[in-house]
Amino acid sequence: MVVLGISGSLRAGSFNTALLRAAAGLLPAAARMPLYTDLASLPPYSEEADAEPVPPPVERLRAGIAAADALLIATPEYNASIPGQLKNALDWASRPYPDSALRRKPVAVVGASTGVFGAVWAQAELRKVLSAAGADVLDDELAVGSAHDAFDDDLVLTDSQLNAGLERIIAGLLARAGERRAAGPVRA
Repeated sequence: MVVLGISGSLRAGSFNTALLRAAAGLLPAAARMPLYTDLASLPPYSEEADAEPVPPPVERLRAGIAAADALLIATPEYNASIPGQLKNALDWASRPYPDSALRRKPVAVVGASTGVFGAVWAQAELRKVLSAAGADVLDDELAVGSAHDAFDDDLVLTDSQLNAGLERIIAGLLARAGERRAAGPVRA
């Protein structure tokens, strides 16, 4: 089982990327979580640029999502919403509609911020965007507020309750992906 991790943060030392690494450490042995690390190289979305062949970073994004059984997206919150580069990536990934790589893909959303609310607004916005794109979005959420206190200096998630919440989300995501895999291809 492959869960593609996508961090909405471009920052070195990102708490959201660290959250994905913590999630990867909670996966069972039969699963793995590669991290998509090309977010900064995606060009701004444009319908004119969305023609074959698409730019190579877009092809890698779409192929990575298509090859994954599920997605785990960790987002910071900028101005009470999704970081622009993450929204841009989802715009690219949502095409061609309705047969995009996101269509019916199981997705879980988590978030970390240095504020007390843990990117809850960004997570809600992200769920809305993913749902509109046709993804199968889990209702569970994990908000890591005051992230500078939840992680140690090596960016290891030290809060046992947050680790338990992350483990619960991973289990739900893997279960949904397993159900989707067992159901076979979706027929239109």
